[in-house]
Amino acid sequence: MNEIIGADLRPSKIVCVGRNYVDHAKELGNEVPKAPLLFLKAPSSLITNGDAIVIPHQSQQVEHEAELAIVIAKQCKDLRDDDDVKEYIKGFTCLNDVTARDIQRADVQFTRGKSFDTFCPIGPHIVSDLDAADLAVTCRINGEVRQSGRTSQMVFSPTYLIRYISRQMTLLPNDVIATGTPAGVSKLAAGDVCEVEIEGIGILSNPVKSARD
Repeated sequence: MNEIIGADLRPSKIVCVGRNYVDHAKELGNEVPKAPLLFLKAPSSLITNGDAIVIPHQSQQVEHEAELAIVIAKQCKDLRDDDDVKEYIKGFTCLNDVTARDIQRADVQFTRGKSFDTFCPIGPHIVSDLDAADLAVTCRINGEVRQSGRTSQMVFSPTYLIRYISRQMTLLPNDVIATGTPAGVSKLAAGDVCEVEIEGIGILSNPVKSARD
């Protein structure tokens, strides 16, 4: 079943996983973490399909990050290894973890560089009946492929992440887990059109503009 994502999604939190693809960790000069590297993205950064990504005046290096996202169906806390995670999954969708890379590097931690308004495009659909173990993840800028990977290349699988995150914090209905991005991140510029496509879900498309426009 497909559900179109609108402004009513309203997650209490957006939990992101850093460096969950080996090649992406390497392209940024980072080690692959031994446990999931978690950070939060402000819910106010969320936009949907067709909305504009706005490049803030504070950053000179805003980049795209194509990701598979999990939308949570019901309260989820302290899952055991033998618990079935399927009942906690509302579905899967496309997400763009837009990042002010220069700010992320300057701050060391991720909050500010990840949480500007419009920095979390998500959509276009939530797909509930989907095996997320091995899906193609692609990002195109103005039709040119920049990122191309598969969810099977994740260091920590979607099911592992749900269990792990539930042991750190309670997941609530409509919370979003962004599962990490493959290699190939690159700079966005005003006038670009950024597309995130995930096999079996569809295409999330967002124009890019400057805050000065």
